[in-house]
Amino acid sequence: MPAALMLQGTGSDVGKSLLVAGLARACTNRGLAVRPFKPQNMSNNAAVTGDGGEIGRAQALQARACRVKPCVDMNPVLLKPQGEVGAQIVVRGAMRGTASARDYHALKPELLAAVTESYDALAAGADLILVEGAGSPAEINLRDGDIANMGFAEAVDIPVALVADIDRGGAIASVVGTHALLETSERARLCGYIVNKFRGDTTLFDPALVSIRERTGLDCHGIVPWFAEAGLLPAEDSMALDAGAEPKAAGAIRIAVPRFNRIANFDDLDPLAAEPDVQIIMVRTGAPLPADADLVLLPGSKTTRQDLAQLYAEGWDIDLRAHVRRGGLVVGLCAGYQMLGHTVADPQGIEGEAGTTQGLGLLETETTLSSSKRLTETKGTEQTTQATVHGYEMHIGQTSGPDTERPMLYLDGRSDGAMSPDGRVMGCYLHGLFAADQFRRAFLDRIRAGTAATVAYESRIEQTLDALADHLEQHLGIDRLLAIAGLRKRTATR
Repeated sequence: MPAALMLQGTGSDVGKSLLVAGLARACTNRGLAVRPFKPQNMSNNAAVTGDGGEIGRAQALQARACRVKPCVDMNPVLLKPQGEVGAQIVVRGAMRGTASARDYHALKPELLAAVTESYDALAAGADLILVEGAGSPAEINLRDGDIANMGFAEAVDIPVALVADIDRGGAIASVVGTHALLETSERARLCGYIVNKFRGDTTLFDPALVSIRERTGLDCHGIVPWFAEAGLLPAEDSMALDAGAEPKAAGAIRIAVPRFNRIANFDDLDPLAAEPDVQIIMVRTGAPLPADADLVLLPGSKTTRQDLAQLYAEGWDIDLRAHVRRGGLVVGLCAGYQMLGHTVADPQGIEGEAGTTQGLGLLETETTLSSSKRLTETKGTEQTTQATVHGYEMHIGQTSGPDTERPMLYLDGRSDGAMSPDGRVMGCYLHGLFAADQFRRAFLDRIRAGTAATVAYESRIEQTLDALADHLEQHLGIDRLLAIAGLRKRTATR
């Protein structure tokens, strides 16, 4: 087996995904064959793999950091929340069904075999596997049958480093408290901890290092200062959408995006947000769609009909119709595209209670959801600009109607999406649409001629991953972590 190290958080959103991505790029730059692994993930931000499955978006980014293609074995269990107490379960890339939280808890021991199979498959040809935990191992009420944290680490016998987020406060208590709540065998598996997101003078934390060592016996493997460029990388959790966007210069193109309760694949917005002349406005519950928006973009959703009901409850449908009357543009992506038609029908109850929900009627289309899920990477041409586009499809259901005779895209020789007769309302199923620089520039120039769309998006992701790797090389004891992981010394190349 290759060397392996698992990062487990003292809580959610402590930066585990980013640290794994940075370590993966740093170790790849050293000449190692690195693979990322997350046994269980919970996210509606997913990515399609070349082998026809889906995994968490964070693991796709980590695979990119390793300079390899993502595959389903990198995230064998993916939970996609579609209600307050339930989620869709994806196992080794394929939809297995839905379950309540309680039912899933009972299912976890059965899934351990699939998880370890994927881990073993990924190990072939790898020098190092970097494993990311989920949530916190201190959630002792979820410990029985655990496959996400210590349960998995024990099953494959790998060391664990804790990650604490000092920016949110309570880092000392989170490390000491997590250590205290673990079983004796689990504590023995801990090889130390990392303090993440530090702002200011790191020497101010020196007394804390002594205190933590006295209480736990654990060593610190690094205090990682705040990495400002983190926001340039695709986020895994929708909590990132609530942080607020950086202000842009006056005159920027304003794109309003309703913040659906079950928003999915929201990294579709990242290439637009990266442009200096574009302002993304996430419209939250209780706020109207801004009247001065140039474009309203309806994003993806895990539960199309429920989020469509939210759209009506918030009065966003009224705002959207007023936007169209003023001559504004509307784009719907995936579920957002489905919402633009007259109806969304779910006769089998795939996303919840069976039934039909009235759509916005801005496109002459209808959608019927089904149990068959389309998962594919694809490329083609956008019809208004004739620019090349690329990305992936991840949806259930078929959309038909007169406006599909005016497709927004042609993908691998087939039509996709629809446009209104005046071309002001459009939608498609392609995620990643705006990552294509040529199309994004032409599209923004259509909204406002002369817009300075200058970002080379894919290149910027690569540059940011390299900058993150350099950041961790400077502030983490990577050599020591690799030794703990069981990696023998070898000649490093970069």
